[in-house]
Amino acid sequence: MVLITEPAGSPVLADSVRLCDDGVHLLDRRVFPFERTWVHARTVDEVARAIEDMVTQSSGPYFAALWGMALAARQAAADEPRQLRLRLAEAAERLIATRPTNDHQRIAVSWVLDAVEAERDRAEDSPEQLAAAALAGAHAGDADYRGRSRAMGVAAAALLPDEGRVLTHCWGDLYLTETVAAALRAGKRLSFFCTETRPYLQGARLTAETLAEMGVPTTLVTDGMGASLFSGGEVDALVTASDRVTLDGHVINKVGTLQLAVAAHAFGVPFHALCHGPDPKAPTAADVPIEYRDGDDVLHTLGRRTASERVRGHYPAFDVTPPRFVTTVVTDRGPFDPDELAGYATAQQWEESS
Repeated sequence: MVLITEPAGSPVLADSVRLCDDGVHLLDRRVFPFERTWVHARTVDEVARAIEDMVTQSSGPYFAALWGMALAARQAAADEPRQLRLRLAEAAERLIATRPTNDHQRIAVSWVLDAVEAERDRAEDSPEQLAAAALAGAHAGDADYRGRSRAMGVAAAALLPDEGRVLTHCWGDLYLTETVAAALRAGKRLSFFCTETRPYLQGARLTAETLAEMGVPTTLVTDGMGASLFSGGEVDALVTASDRVTLDGHVINKVGTLQLAVAAHAFGVPFHALCHGPDPKAPTAADVPIEYRDGDDVLHTLGRRTASERVRGHYPAFDVTPPRFVTTVVTDRGPFDPDELAGYATAQQWEESS
């Protein structure tokens, strides 16, 4: 991978993965906001390693998978049609495997694979046509994700008070920014507490910075302060994204979400978990693999070791919050009680005008 410096007029984090003529460029979230540096991935494997190495997180891997698939199709356009489809299947397998808990990558690659199959059914099946179909599928997946995030943001903002204080955990990306944007359009006056979110400090570096840029009052707290804030009546709602939500209402998200949800429940603070929709392939929490990352990560902060060489680290990257601690699962089709997510499939699409 080659590091390239971002030109003047830097993009917001919501546009931090881009397909360019020379490959996929990813804003390095590991050093943001102190540095605005782009990682240049020239191959699908380099895109996958960027996801695994935490260059991009949250919804970033979704967009990285989209553009990684388009890149694979472009690079295979000189092959025979059968070979192109084989290379796309290999690329899809590699990208899906990068972060097993979140199903974003699986959804992303499906947009591209489905578009290629549709083109194959109605065209002469030339590699150039299939590569063009792959790119169109990636663009469609991009537009769908952003549209669903806007709809979800509107639904979430409607649940928040006209004036209140919200606690977030980790980096919610478009889930969070669309919620804040909808609240601002509605004239709501919200302030935010952001947990720092060890060990990568996404809350401190990504969430807090972005919320401050959006013009809402933002206060950083450590990961252990949530219960104290709830008990003191300083928080009106807990709002997080979710890496996956099961059909029976379990919320899988960045580790630390569970303890915040339990504390919020104990002090009568609503917890609203944001997701586009429940995963139909995950009926229960047992169907979701929990990713364990290198325990050495928790022994360091921003590149500096914080414990002695005699200490070991343990790092489950996600935890599972049972539905009894979740007030609302907010989707692109509106809010649901966590025990009623089976109705998502038949719910009418939430409209911004509602």
